[in-house]
Amino acid sequence: MNAIISATDLASDLAGENPPVLLDVRWQLSMAKATGEPPFDGRAAHAAGHIPGAVFVDLDADLAGPAGAAGRHPLPDVEHFGAVMRAAGVSADRPVVVYDGGQGWAAARAWWLLRWTGHQAVRVLDGGLAAWTGERESGETSAAAEGTFTPVPGSVELLDADGAAALARSGLLLDARAAERYRGDVEPIDRVGGHVPGAVSAPTTENVVGDGRFRPAEELAARFKSLGASGTSRVGVYCGSGVSGAHQVLALAVAGIPAALYVGSWSEWSSDPARPVATGAEPQ
Repeated sequence: MNAIISATDLASDLAGENPPVLLDVRWQLSMAKATGEPPFDGRAAHAAGHIPGAVFVDLDADLAGPAGAAGRHPLPDVEHFGAVMRAAGVSADRPVVVYDGGQGWAAARAWWLLRWTGHQAVRVLDGGLAAWTGERESGETSAAAEGTFTPVPGSVELLDADGAAALARSGLLLDARAAERYRGDVEPIDRVGGHVPGAVSAPTTENVVGDGRFRPAEELAARFKSLGASGTSRVGVYCGSGVSGAHQVLALAVAGIPAALYVGSWSEWSSDPARPVATGAEPQ
């Protein structure tokens, strides 16, 4: 199954005999501490208008655990995640389509978690809600019926800090953050700027075109090949806190390249002063 779906194909599937469960995971990285602006309210955005039948899922509350030593968006409690998915109508034998506001990061995080916990039929709406031209409904939506999904972690590869460090030496570890954060020129969120030694800069923003849709699979494959991905190399990804990194894993999947996610990412790595930090444009 392709990891993404177009708005046209989604509309067709929703009219079919086995329509997918729709999850609305609109979310934005909070910069409230730096700007003073109130954080984005995904639930309010959902209530204002969403694809008919979509159920809202909160990334911070349901797709991540409490921030701490393991990073800003560590793995959620598996039992809690399973309960949220069942309440949203998710079952193992029914396809799921996830969307967000268009950036794709939050939708990719939900896609990755469902894949990691064993769901075999999950796709992300390419371009997010902005690509949807059909009707929208307002108000809070509940699932028509509770699902039966039972999460079984481990279906796709997961990296911890030691695994990411080893992969940076023996395979290919991609840093999905903006290039200036990779270089250590700026660091607006975490304790220190820079990157995991040996990691290669690969900003997630270069995987999409201006409207947030993914580049064609062949273009993505060429991009990752130029960064060092080959048919035999293991590939891993990290970002700031395991959200945009999931989007990079999704882009790699579109290109036909399996990849592991380091969920703790830079927010976990940089929290420990004992871990080495590289700066500059080169992997070192």
